[in-house]
Amino acid sequence: MSLSYGRLLKKVVQLSVSRDSLHFFSLQNSAGMTLTRKIINTNNAPRPIAPYNQAVLLESTLYVSGCLGLDKDTMKLVEGDVGVETRQALKNLGHILTASNSAFDKVVKTTIFMSDINDFVAINEVYKEFFTKDYPARSAFQVGKLPMNARVEIEAVAGVGNIKTICCH
Repeated sequence: MSLSYGRLLKKVVQLSVSRDSLHFFSLQNSAGMTLTRKIINTNNAPRPIAPYNQAVLLESTLYVSGCLGLDKDTMKLVEGDVGVETRQALKNLGHILTASNSAFDKVVKTTIFMSDINDFVAINEVYKEFFTKDYPARSAFQVGKLPMNARVEIEAVAGVGNIKTICCH
């Protein structure tokens, strides 16, 4: 049974003890059913630069915050063209997916924000290195400005657990 987060959740019922960078929340929907919300943070990806988490897992749906092309050690954007920055953003996304027991082939939706729509072709070339078949749904937008003057930011929604893809091929 698929549950809609916005439709079913009514209140936070309980905050459990933090453990291994995963914060567990119990949520209760209108039918009294308890759902689990985990806060995901990994040292293998850059730490958040504002008040947000790298990802939040609600039951088996993972919501990954926008990833920039940051070096996790220096917290600076990697040097190079937009392709280099995109590759690093997707590597960071991959580390978060791995920390959440997910993977690129379990991503169902991505959103790409770019500072220049003319970079779209270069971003797509790198994107195809990470998403190789049965691509996720996607939206892409040119925006006025990205954090830290980044050229690209990528967020994702993914499944966790056993996922079976049925496709039109």
